[in-house]
Amino acid sequence: MTDKIPYRQAIARQPDALEACLAAVSKRLEAIDVAPISRGTTVLAGIGASLYAAITAAAQMRAQGLRAFALPATDLYDAAVNPGDAYIAFSASGRSVEPARAMELRPTAATYGIAKADDTPLSKVVRHMISTASGDDSGPNTTSYLGSLLSAALLGDKAGHSTKTRWAALPGAVQALLDTVQPAADRAARLLAGRTAIDCVGAGCALGTAGYAALLIREAARVPAQDWDTLNFLHGPMEPNDKATGVILFGDAREAKLAQDLPGFGIPTVLITGRTDIADAANRVVIPVPPYAPGIGDAILQAVAAQLLIATLSEEAGLPVCEFRYRQTDTKLKEG
Repeated sequence: MTDKIPYRQAIARQPDALEACLAAVSKRLEAIDVAPISRGTTVLAGIGASLYAAITAAAQMRAQGLRAFALPATDLYDAAVNPGDAYIAFSASGRSVEPARAMELRPTAATYGIAKADDTPLSKVVRHMISTASGDDSGPNTTSYLGSLLSAALLGDKAGHSTKTRWAALPGAVQALLDTVQPAADRAARLLAGRTAIDCVGAGCALGTAGYAALLIREAARVPAQDWDTLNFLHGPMEPNDKATGVILFGDAREAKLAQDLPGFGIPTVLITGRTDIADAANRVVIPVPPYAPGIGDAILQAVAAQLLIATLSEEAGLPVCEFRYRQTDTKLKEG
């Protein structure tokens, strides 16, 4: 069992964690039958940050020609309802009650588990276990979240149309981002400091990133935050926003137009994007993230930028160490 390490330390070790994950998962996938994922409908399930990993992964799989969708693990508690031909459970620790319960209720199904270690409670209730081997993690999750995304990307490349992405270069791309993006992340954190609520907005794989960022903001900075699909955000959810709130946008398409409109309404806005034609302005900070690979590749890098922004945001709020105030006793399974 790995230990929790400080948030900043965990962010910094992600290139090494991704390198270890790539080696371990690539080897494991050589022995795993993915035919049920290739030929049928796959349900990806998670809870907490792992639900957002599932949302990102499902969007990626659909782009690769696979029938896939994500659900909160609790939506699978009715064993009489089986919406999928295959099931993938995401759990960073491998100990979350809900994904394990959802798989346990389907003993004859084609089930897969993704967690940071092999010998976990989740491994006992799935047919195929994939360890991300991502090592030490923080609370909130950092290394395990990126490890889940990379594992899903490798699984998708085997089961669906390969993206031909050079995943071996990903750790270096993350390191390059860590070396350069902190000043922009700090400007964004200062813009969002003191906001009463923050909306996180994205589409496709970036919707999962938006959900992950919103959860990090709630956990680390203790600010109410919510995730939205980009086009859904246009249909009313943006109405409460004003100068007292903030918005973080992930993407290059309609998000860019929002990044031009929202500041004009006086709403502090951060755009995390691969585009280079939009600059900082009044009420707007742009965090440039060089494109790596459409889908999960870009989602991993944009998640790192969000992690850095939120690290500074929490530190500016006097919360440099994330300590959960409201620990629950029934959300994790015991080891062994």
